[in-house]
Amino acid sequence: MSQTTTVMASELDGEAQRLALAEIGQQFHARTWSVGTSSNYSVVLDRDPLRLLITASGKDKGNLGIDDFVIVDESGQATTPTQPKPSAETLLHTMIASQLGAGAVLHTHSVWATLLSDLFAEEGAVMIEGYEMLKGLEGIKTHEHRERIAIVENSQDMRTLSEELSQRLREGDETLRYGFILRRHGLYTWGKDLFAARRHVEILEFLFEAVGRRLSLSLPSTVS
Repeated sequence: MSQTTTVMASELDGEAQRLALAEIGQQFHARTWSVGTSSNYSVVLDRDPLRLLITASGKDKGNLGIDDFVIVDESGQATTPTQPKPSAETLLHTMIASQLGAGAVLHTHSVWATLLSDLFAEEGAVMIEGYEMLKGLEGIKTHEHRERIAIVENSQDMRTLSEELSQRLREGDETLRYGFILRRHGLYTWGKDLFAARRHVEILEFLFEAVGRRLSLSLPSTVS
């Protein structure tokens, strides 16, 4: 990983933040987590009032340039009319940044997350247990840990969806500590800064693939 994406978002100027998000797009595209124009990424620019830098709608994530982003306010609206259209899922980013204090929010569309979200939809979460890579999630110190990642029904109504998730967060839903998967859609995760958010994507995508491959090999499984 380059030096650009290892520093905290607050230490980057506007152009460097755009370049850091573009680099993440290239990396995620190469790993087939963000193919075509799928996915969206954001980083917090200011807290009071809240301003986010987020990918513009319909951009190829493997070929992002510095003009493929838009600055939005807490309501998800572009701060100036000359900017490109923000992602349709911007309200999820602003809600997470506002409510959780996240410094960055990253959304991917991997095959494994999508399949597991369908397979375990009735359980409402993917359960992961016993893997060393769990220690890559903030605050987890041992592989002897069980983590449940929420599965949320997909919707085209982003306002209602963000309000439902906001309510679950206020109620202290433990399955939303690190992220969630929109069913048949993809993963949302976040972190205190861009580096932490990127690490959480990498860790969760690894774990989803490990769970999926274990199931496909019909090995004894601890998932339920």
